Amino acid sequence: MDTSIVTADDSVAELDRLAELAEDVIRRARSAGATQAEVSASVASGLSVNVRLGEVETVERNRDRGFGLTVYFGQRKGSASTADLKPDSVEATLAQACAIARYTEPDPCTGLADAGLMQTRFPDLDLWHPWGIDVDGAIAIGREVESTARDNAAITNSEGASVQCGDALGVYANSHGFVGRERGTHHSVACSLIAGKGDAMQRDGWYEYVRDAGDFPPFDAIGRKAAERAAARLGARRLSTRECPVLFAPEVARSLVGHLVSAASGGSLYRRASFLLDHAGKPLLPDFVDIVESPLLPRGHASGAFDAEGVATRESALVEGGVLRRYVLGSYSARKLGLQTTGNAGGVHNLVVKPGSIDGAAADQPAMLEDMGTGLLVTDLMGQGVSIVTGDYSRGAAGFWIENGEIAYPVEEITIAGNLRDMFMDLRAIGADVDPRSSILTGSILVGKMTVAGE
Repeated sequence: MDTSIVTADDSVAELDRLAELAEDVIRRARSAGATQAEVSASVASGLSVNVRLGEVETVERNRDRGFGLTVYFGQRKGSASTADLKPDSVEATLAQACAIARYTEPDPCTGLADAGLMQTRFPDLDLWHPWGIDVDGAIAIGREVESTARDNAAITNSEGASVQCGDALGVYANSHGFVGRERGTHHSVACSLIAGKGDAMQRDGWYEYVRDAGDFPPFDAIGRKAAERAAARLGARRLSTRECPVLFAPEVARSLVGHLVSAASGGSLYRRASFLLDHAGKPLLPDFVDIVESPLLPRGHASGAFDAEGVATRESALVEGGVLRRYVLGSYSARKLGLQTTGNAGGVHNLVVKPGSIDGAAADQPAMLEDMGTGLLVTDLMGQGVSIVTGDYSRGAAGFWIENGEIAYPVEEITIAGNLRDMFMDLRAIGADVDPRSSILTGSILVGKMTVAGE
């Protein structure tokens, strides 16, 4: 089979085979004495091409398989996995999981999610769009993107253009009788460039990430945008240390929402390693902020009718009117906290951040810059200086200094710092310029004041 093209009939047949395998292994686990069992099985395939300076650097095809089994002997749990779906490998994995379970300590919070929470409806979420492209076609796209980018006079070198397409099939089944099938595709086109020479060189780029290749913008437009971003960074300066408003561009603003999710996640909470302990039902952000989980969003990057435990997903507010309405829980963390799972085993399913501001207006980025007046626009973040335990935030950054609502000059080698609790409460606006390339759908985010450290 051509790994870059999986037809609808092929995918259905493969899912049926994975489901039969999962159900058979669960039966064998029960026969071996397990009181409960769950299986995840997957097959993923794809094509990746990298082009640099017009020449093909790499062409890779992949076809990966995965099989994971968890068994429960009462309150004892054992897990094992393999990348081989052959009968002997699956049998060995079953034996290993059972052996592990017999030696683990009992845990009263372990076990499958409650049977009554399993999904029974499986709507078509429009996630399956195989891209019928061959190697020559992918190479041609990569060359077009890079060639267009290098037409920009400021571009002096290229780190290359990449074209990737992929599809994934997965089955989750458990001893409640639940069998869930999922299939999805993701495709990307990216370009990374260098502008300027010597000590003045700057690097930047752009990428697009879609479920359906038909949703790509014109490929030459990707190259032009990558070149424009790299060229715009020429002449970057450092800033003196100061306090000022900070506007996070959409491609980095989503990281702020990601930190919120991490702090509200069950694992951090039951370990008491979160600055949001005992915060459900309390204000976290200004009252114009709404963040809604939308798991059934058509073509969403994290859409799914059920979570990693088979629990039915549903649209639900995470933040409403600035108040943290709930935590992000799977069944284990929920039991540890004395709560019920929120259908988030394996993570969140598409967070939609509503645009808005303190004065009620939802604006695009230029309007937000005008409203900010003077401050910092952040387009790139570096480092991992964020503590979910305390909320302390410190990251390397680059972007543009803004004066009178317009870009004055690019900046680099600076650090932005604050505390997430204060930053969230000081949020002034969320833009309508939503970045669609992620499962966190947000526009630019304006924070009223942060410390910017430079020279």
